[in-house]
Amino acid sequence: MSIKVKICGMTNLEDALVATEAGADYLGFIFYPPSKRAIDTRTAQCIAFHLRAEPNCPLLVGVFVNETAATMAGILDACHLDLAQLSGEEVPSLIGDPQSPLYGRTFKALRPTSLAEAEAEAEWYFPPQLTNQPTNRLPHPSLLIDTYHPTLRGGTGETGDWSLIAQLARQIPGLMLAGGLTADNVATAVRQVRPYAVDVASGVEVSPGKKDHDLVRAFVARAKHESA
Repeated sequence: MSIKVKICGMTNLEDALVATEAGADYLGFIFYPPSKRAIDTRTAQCIAFHLRAEPNCPLLVGVFVNETAATMAGILDACHLDLAQLSGEEVPSLIGDPQSPLYGRTFKALRPTSLAEAEAEAEWYFPPQLTNQPTNRLPHPSLLIDTYHPTLRGGTGETGDWSLIAQLARQIPGLMLAGGLTADNVATAVRQVRPYAVDVASGVEVSPGKKDHDLVRAFVARAKHESA
């Protein structure tokens, strides 16, 4: 199965179109004002409107940190986004409760410090509707594993413990790998971890929020070639 690729931190249409043409499966829009890659609702709406006209439009992901379920669901609907990525200290019921307005369209980002912590959190946050689904039929990632940092919510440019994450990937279908990935190391990461998907933001940028188009194309091509 060809690996899925998420290009995160989209802030403008040009970058989003390049990532789409390169074959990205997910594009991430960060609705967290402290982030250097934050986007406002109006801009995200405009980008999504244009992307929806593309024949190969990726799944569009809103990235949130400790927002209410109602706020996140409202932004998903207003911006015509497909999924919410929860990157704070959100409670598992936002994902697992069928009454949640995000049920069936969200996944949790984890930043574990150990395998035991990762396994426990994975049990709490794994979307129940994905249980027993074949990996090649998963509608979206189950969990994202990012590099732990005491203060930052991703985008650190630091790689995690790939051997630890490889153990998780063997246990948990639908795992997305993030943290310090670049066009230079993504093939090695895919080979070692064998994740369902990979996620990159800072590793394909000229500056925060502005993508290097050659690096975007190289990242997608190398990730998918390694998993072919």
